[in-house]
Amino acid sequence: MAEDQVVCANRAAYYRYQIEETYEAGIALTGTEVKSLRAGQVNLRDSFARIEGEEAFLHHCHISPYSHGNRQNPDPLRVRKLLLHKAEIRKLLGKVIQRGYTLVPTKIYFVKGRVKVELGLGRGKKLHDKREAVKAQEARREVERAFRARR
Repeated sequence: MAEDQVVCANRAAYYRYQIEETYEAGIALTGTEVKSLRAGQVNLRDSFARIEGEEAFLHHCHISPYSHGNRQNPDPLRVRKLLLHKAEIRKLLGKVIQRGYTLVPTKIYFVKGRVKVELGLGRGKKLHDKREAVKAQEARREVERAFRARR
């Protein structure tokens, strides 16, 4: 099996949210949007997923218009349908409504030529949680530097 080709990762999602579970979803795109993704022209920074009825949608995901496309390129910020099984949608809906979780896209990648979105089910971090995460990351970096200096 070929290695997954990551197009865009939302690193800010791991800073802003405590991601507890991840789900893989397909995404309904037009042809020029897929070409833009292959060129790496996508931004997940402020995007989120929402369940409306029995369907899941991706909001505020910016896919730039394809440079060689025509004037019928779709809107870069249009709402895109996520392809999940009904059982997964119901499970996610229950968690989002009852427990206050948020669906955040963490990365977009290709698997066997198909575009996939990894959705993270997470809770928003408080300011003190974000500070603790930064301190832990800096401490880990210091330890790694010390080990590298010893060699």
